[in-house]
Amino acid sequence: MSKALVLFSGGLDSCLAILILLKQGIKVTAIRFITSFGCGSIDDISSFADRCGFTLIERDIRAEFLRIVKKPTFGYGKNMNPCIDCKILMLREAAKMMTHFGADFIATGEVLGQRPMSQQRHIFNLMEKQTALKGYILRPLSARLLNPTIPEQKGLIDRERLYGITGRGRKAQIALAEEFGLKKYPAPAGGCLLTEPNFAYRLRELLNYNSNPSIKELQSLRFGRHFRLPSGVKVIVGRNREDNEKLLSLKLDAIVMEPSDTEGPIVLLLGENIGEQDILDSASLCARYSDSHGKDVLVKIQKPTNDVTLLTMRGKGLDNYMIKKN
Repeated sequence: MSKALVLFSGGLDSCLAILILLKQGIKVTAIRFITSFGCGSIDDISSFADRCGFTLIERDIRAEFLRIVKKPTFGYGKNMNPCIDCKILMLREAAKMMTHFGADFIATGEVLGQRPMSQQRHIFNLMEKQTALKGYILRPLSARLLNPTIPEQKGLIDRERLYGITGRGRKAQIALAEEFGLKKYPAPAGGCLLTEPNFAYRLRELLNYNSNPSIKELQSLRFGRHFRLPSGVKVIVGRNREDNEKLLSLKLDAIVMEPSDTEGPIVLLLGENIGEQDILDSASLCARYSDSHGKDVLVKIQKPTNDVTLLTMRGKGLDNYMIKKN
């Protein structure tokens, strides 16, 4: 039985690539790379793997990925997305695993012409050159529009049962999903946070202050409203209950504020040498975004040492300190 390693984002295209291989009797091991900037639900992905009968593994490449985000060899897309460097990194990591898993080739869900930066014919050729995987990267959804790969030439997989999908439309993939009986699949993986203007702006701003942020700091960029006070202290204000829970779950080394006499946000203060004015400004933000409707709020302030104080505050606007793309 032939074996393949598949780069698995959890989106429709990579799901289809796996199903195409499984239909031809290929044993599939799917690799989900953890980067800090993806949006996929591991529960959905694990469920899909169980239903379809393939092995799912995870590889944490967050440290390596941050390096290419800060300084990509092949540049960025429209925002802060280093798409070409990203795929090259993942292919190199997969190549290291081929011997361990006895894989004959690597497959991806890429579609020729779907992404303007990274899914063009000359970029596919560049990726092969950069990864020393020439002939061993199969793209089942577009294979019939590309040169035959070594597994096709060896008869490990039937080229006639592969596809020739191209372009940015989704109709062909949706029709193929119906053909495979794939009625429930993870959300499309166009969910790289680095392509989102506001997230990219927040990340650039963070890197200007801290060139080596922690994984938790990177994760915090997903949630809440973000402010940078004149002192350089970072303030994060939860937008809703889900944000509050996510921010607390990160267990950041931060001063934590919340209203004690009404509903409202969790507020985190991050930074060194946090001063009294920083605390007052942050407490006023806590009051402003609470359900106090302009009245005074009793704000609970808890330091990392677990010391707790209370301040009575009225909300005030600090929009000029908000970190957001205009």
